[in-house]
Amino acid sequence: MVLPGSPAAAQRTRLRPRPATTRHWPGFPGTLYRPRRPTQTALYQAVQHHLETVVARAAESDPMGYGLPDWVERDFRGYLECGILAHGFARARCEGCGHERLIPFSCKSRGICPSCNARRMCEVAAHLTDHVLPHVPARQWVLSVPKRLRPYLHHDVRVAGAVLQIFLRAIRTTLQRSSPTAPPRAQLGAVSFFHRFGSSLNVHPHYHLDVLDGVFSKADEREIAFHEAYD
Repeated sequence: MVLPGSPAAAQRTRLRPRPATTRHWPGFPGTLYRPRRPTQTALYQAVQHHLETVVARAAESDPMGYGLPDWVERDFRGYLECGILAHGFARARCEGCGHERLIPFSCKSRGICPSCNARRMCEVAAHLTDHVLPHVPARQWVLSVPKRLRPYLHHDVRVAGAVLQIFLRAIRTTLQRSSPTAPPRAQLGAVSFFHRFGSSLNVHPHYHLDVLDGVFSKADEREIAFHEAYD
């Protein structure tokens, strides 16, 4: 039992949603929609106040003369416009109750914006699970390169692509040797993700691959056989 004026009652009052920022969706009693407020987050304020300084210092301190990569600066500036009505929005209207809501455009970034990054991650994972990857064993492979080579991968996508091809050839050779029933020209199945930074936002280009643990061969004109690898 919570008595009026007690600390528990005061805490419950503080946690109660404010009507001005929440709304019950029709047909879903008890659910609340809380609009995202990106400008009030610590990340947004840090990027807003320090982005120009970071861009200028990166251009001055880069020993290779590249400065901040174009895609990094583009993602940061797009993040500052994500979820802001002043930078564009769509109007959504419920045909049942007539309620309308303005939905701000998102930056659709894959590296800086936490909201867009999480949404894309879930969408890609669901798509791969439901429509791409077959129900066979899989394994994650990770490739990290020496620090002296990282700047080349970080700034040149052609070099990054060439390293990925070498890595895939090495994995395919390993899987072919571990699959005794597979023919010599059997192929692997893999999905690769190129990460450009580490857990502390340091420059750390590396590869994450979801590789099917075996190889495929053509059984006949319409069917493909999977040969599972053995350790």
